[in-house]
Amino acid sequence: MSDIQFAPCRNGRALLMKDVPELLFPEFQDEILQAVNSGKRLACLCADAELRLFAVLADDPAGALWIGRTRLDHPHYPSLTPHCPQAHLFERELAEQFGIVPEKHPWFKPVRYHASWVEGRDAWQRTGPIEPGVTDFFRVEGEEVHEVAVGPVHAGVIEPGHFRFQCHGETVFHLEIALGYQHRGIERAMLGGPHPLSLKFAETVAGDTTLGHGWAYCQLLEGLAGIEVPPRSQWVRGIALELERCANHTGDLGALAGDAGFLPTASFCGRIRGDWLNLTAELCGSRLGRDLLRPGGLRVDLEPEVAKMLTSRLAQIWGDTQNAIELLWGAASVLNRFEAAGFVDPIQAREVGLVGVPARACGIEQDVRKDHPFGPYAEHPVALGLAQSGNVHSRAWVRWRELQASHAFLAEAFEALADSATDPKPTGTMALAPESLCVSLTEGWRGEILHLAVTDASGRFARYKIVDPSFHNWFGLALALRGEQISDFPLCNKSFNLSYCGHDL
Repeated sequence: MSDIQFAPCRNGRALLMKDVPELLFPEFQDEILQAVNSGKRLACLCADAELRLFAVLADDPAGALWIGRTRLDHPHYPSLTPHCPQAHLFERELAEQFGIVPEKHPWFKPVRYHASWVEGRDAWQRTGPIEPGVTDFFRVEGEEVHEVAVGPVHAGVIEPGHFRFQCHGETVFHLEIALGYQHRGIERAMLGGPHPLSLKFAETVAGDTTLGHGWAYCQLLEGLAGIEVPPRSQWVRGIALELERCANHTGDLGALAGDAGFLPTASFCGRIRGDWLNLTAELCGSRLGRDLLRPGGLRVDLEPEVAKMLTSRLAQIWGDTQNAIELLWGAASVLNRFEAAGFVDPIQAREVGLVGVPARACGIEQDVRKDHPFGPYAEHPVALGLAQSGNVHSRAWVRWRELQASHAFLAEAFEALADSATDPKPTGTMALAPESLCVSLTEGWRGEILHLAVTDASGRFARYKIVDPSFHNWFGLALALRGEQISDFPLCNKSFNLSYCGHDL
């Protein structure tokens, strides 16, 4: 870091705003660029209506987070993106949300299409709301170059997103991804909270990541209120999060098998994914984990008798999972297909700030459970799934390794909780620290989830920022298609399996 340090903080612990350094913008910029050049990550860059910029830097090997801020005199500043690609999408978002324009941004266009900005004669001007997907797309000119546009309405029952390929024959030069078709205003809905529905909003940021986002929200409130969650309740939260991971990784491996035309694993995993979801339903009554968590602990605890029953259910489901997925690794045709598609250069993966499965598939040893432990993970670590090649096979293999690690965690947790009494349920309301800031990280099944809140003088949310792992990783999918056959897109897309709604918020 430079001589002017950002404030150090811990995952899920609050800082008083007066303890967060407010730097002049040149110093703020230098701090970010020096940190990223030294191997740290820009985990979040956001702003508020007072033209304050906040940056969260993650030093994963050291297990440290650093927070700094600056206040702009005018709603524009020299863009960080030319020197720090990790800031690319964050800066486009700043313009849409607060009219803060990063000058000389190399790819300045809407993120969620609720407003646009154009360069007028004297300054950047707001043009007002526009139709989603209407923008100036990148184009490649040349002999026999053609363009293929897909979506936002797709053949399957999936979320809307627009993909535009620049191709020479079957070879993809560039894929541009346009999202924002279901922008729901969740961050805005959180302002003035916590409200009775705030946890519900958090749980529905991405419906298949209920536990990942719900836990990030609860941990943030607990940090701002100075509340410690009992160890047993943390165990139960960990169980729910790992069950969510197992269900989604199993489903993804089955879907990858289907895209490669290997029906045995595809058919088995479709059923087994439901078995994993049913374990979560046994835990709390919801297959997606809704209403399990509450700030301070749990809404529904895991009774010892249920833990014993789930132990035997886990053994059966794990046996089925192993049998189905090991068929995949034994099929040479599948391995050839996986190994030949969707390569992401590990250097580029670091430069753009990939997180989660796509990052670990490029050999990047990064996982919030290890680097910034939360809940039970400091005392009960999970093994890190890694691969090196950065292709479809690597992303599939990381999922398989994570399934194995999650199973080991679940077996240990069920056995421990079968002989322990439940915790009392948390009662009452929480008083949040006024004029404070808290950053909460969890490791969802897609990767790092970040929730950031700034409270006002009465302890209410003055700013609430959410970063789903898909926000970091969508550009990674574009990189994976460069130089690939356009027919590889479904397989590459599934190997990332990113969230549209988690990006659109």
